Amino acid sequence: MDKVFVTDLRVSAVIGIFEWERRIRQTLAVDLEVAADCAAAAATDRVTEAVDYKALAKRVSAFLVEGEFQLVETAAERTAEMVRAEFGVPWIRLRLHKPGALSGARDVGVEVERGQCP
Repeated sequence: MDKVFVTDLRVSAVIGIFEWERRIRQTLAVDLEVAADCAAAAATDRVTEAVDYKALAKRVSAFLVEGEFQLVETAAERTAEMVRAEFGVPWIRLRLHKPGALSGARDVGVEVERGQCP
């Protein structure tokens, strides 16, 4: 199986359960991998045969900015669902980080994996 990945995509979003968190934007970091068949793109050397990772990153960023989620778990699940639906990928692994959310820890977050590996 081939994969396309985006690592450490930074997004400024409203996320959190506390009142003060609902009034500010916090940095989220996204790592994602999607199943892709890279053979056609490699054979033709045409971008139209490839997963458009720029469009993927822009859409994920916009989705999280617009979402205003309370839980990191909800944001990760809904983002994974959106990517699978809109980009037609059969499998996704998405890690959503909320750096600085826990005193004494550099990072916290969740990882979801949805779909079937081809």
